[in-house]
Amino acid sequence: MSEELAVLNEEQNEQQTNADSPAISKSAKHGLTFRVEPEDVKRLANLCGQLDCHIKQIAEHFKLKVYNRGARFQIEGNLDKAQVAKDILLRLYKETHNGTQITPDLIHLLLREAKANNGNKRKRNTSKANDADIITTPRMVIQARGDHQQGYLKTIRENVINFGVGPAGTGKTYLAVACAVEALMKDEVSRILLVRPAVEAGEKLGFLPGDLSQKIDPYLRPLYDALNDMMGSEQVEKLIERNVIEVAPLAYMRGRTLSHSYVILDESQNTTREQMKMFLTRIGFGSKAVVTGDITQVDLPRGVQSGLRHVLDVLDGVDGIGLTRFANSDVVRHPLVQKVVDAYDKFESAEKKRKEAKHAEQKRIALEQSAQLQATHAILTGSPETENQSDQNTK
Repeated sequence: MSEELAVLNEEQNEQQTNADSPAISKSAKHGLTFRVEPEDVKRLANLCGQLDCHIKQIAEHFKLKVYNRGARFQIEGNLDKAQVAKDILLRLYKETHNGTQITPDLIHLLLREAKANNGNKRKRNTSKANDADIITTPRMVIQARGDHQQGYLKTIRENVINFGVGPAGTGKTYLAVACAVEALMKDEVSRILLVRPAVEAGEKLGFLPGDLSQKIDPYLRPLYDALNDMMGSEQVEKLIERNVIEVAPLAYMRGRTLSHSYVILDESQNTTREQMKMFLTRIGFGSKAVVTGDITQVDLPRGVQSGLRHVLDVLDGVDGIGLTRFANSDVVRHPLVQKVVDAYDKFESAEKKRKEAKHAEQKRIALEQSAQLQATHAILTGSPETENQSDQNTK
């Protein structure tokens, strides 16, 4: 504590003697001053980033001013936000001790965690809780970020069939593949099957170059990428050659029984009702299935109902089936991705209201026109009821 006070007094004296110094702002009404230990030039460079880009990212997110001189940091602005920013900086510096390379992606994840927890420091009570949120693969250790990702891992480990539904970039597929790799390494399953429906998203398969497998390969590329990250391309190729890992389009699953397997159906929003039923009835003994999809990005022909939307209603409340719904706030890609998703949701909601209002207006006009036509027809045909009513009105 005395060390922090000493640093603060030292910086205040420097501010008085050098009014033009960019390191300290004279207009600050609130602030926190602290230092990171042990002081290490390489770790500090990793923490701050090139041209202090990491510090600027944190400062811009919380609308604070963050300055540093070596291992000493000063944060100016709202005290509650400053405390959260301080906790994040200390946590990042601790990460550098393990050789972790600080990236904008990692900072974005921590900022999102802070937002999800209303600015309070996230604490883990036991090492057991930590283990539940970590997936170990041959090349990397993956940690679930946020409540929904942690809940997703929990439901996957507890249930035979699991559904992960939500916007793009929430980690649904990546975490599912990581769980599959971990299960394979622990000999909990004998093989991994990664399945996607080869549904055209604006382009025709017939016009793509190559044979059938080469035409379908682009649809499966995200799954290959995830496997390569976790196991290495050479190991993945060997396991594919031995059929320990199989990556295939959904159409190839018909008639098979998948036992002692970890099966992942990705992009399931592009399955039909019949395809979804076919896939779920392939599951054999000792197997686990994870179904992922985004019901807002359906590429099926107009008029064809998504199998994912249908199955969520059919299997609602069935024991042994888990469901995790991700929100826009769970997006772990570039911060702009979350803004794009939010903008689309807002636009589509407004567009739906406009269509409903237009339909209601058209229905009202149609009813009025129908009533006018009936009245005119009654007059022209000389309906007795109309004449009697007219006589009564005259009397």
